[in-house]
Amino acid sequence: MPPRSRQPAPRPARPVTITAVIDPVAALASENLDDNLYLYDTNKAAGSSGFGTPELHSRVRKGDTLLWNVIPLECETYVALADIEIDPQIAEPTRKVYPGTDIVFWTAEVKQDLTKPVPYRLSFLLGTVSTPFTPTARPALTRPGDQGKEGR
Repeated sequence: MPPRSRQPAPRPARPVTITAVIDPVAALASENLDDNLYLYDTNKAAGSSGFGTPELHSRVRKGDTLLWNVIPLECETYVALADIEIDPQIAEPTRKVYPGTDIVFWTAEVKQDLTKPVPYRLSFLLGTVSTPFTPTARPALTRPGDQGKEGR
């Protein structure tokens, strides 16, 4: 009987939650979201970087489930994630609402392993302003092993 080749078992997909923390009062007063947006994810152990900045670089791989949500620092000011623009060959975010609430979140599956960082753009609704706020800083999805070489 020929020896079996020992292929490593495929790694299971991981959920990666990306949370935007926003100071909506300061953002509305200054009309600047870049200085009032703090991004975090649940994948620091895998090498994500840029925590607490609007340029979070989340390490992901094919099959990972992404979930984006937002938390306002001022709970009495309305904040919602309005849109996510990303290469549709990498991920196609879908807007969802937690059942029985009006709390919005977005989810997507990473469609392929990345060969380079993939920047994306987030847009938010704040207060009663009908035009979305979009920071100029761009977070990105990166592949394991990029070692902070985001190629900007």
